[in-house]
Amino acid sequence: MKASVKIMLSYDYSHFEVALSSDDDLDARDVNLLRKRAQRLADEAVRQYMRAKEAAANRAQGKYAKEQFLRDIKRIETTPEQERTVRDLATLKQYRDENWEAQFEDDYDYDDDAEGVTS
Repeated sequence: MKASVKIMLSYDYSHFEVALSSDDDLDARDVNLLRKRAQRLADEAVRQYMRAKEAAANRAQGKYAKEQFLRDIKRIETTPEQERTVRDLATLKQYRDENWEAQFEDDYDYDDDAEGVTS
């Protein structure tokens, strides 16, 4: 039998649809495997969508957090060394030694990072 399967999901006001078909002769087991493959692809679309929304929220929050971090650095730098707390020293070290800006970035863009989606 020739077969076609369609999976439609709605998540958070977004709709995802996957349709697969085969011109091969398939039995019921093969059709079910085709359906499972379509479901996995649709589930992966939802997972990536959720990850992209999280990244967008992180970017928005990251802008504020970065500004706060820089305000803290200015405050720490104007504080006499003997009055700086352990946390102040750690923050200042992070600012000087690390790629500190990376903690405020989240550039996810639907990378091809399928987890467990197989053919």
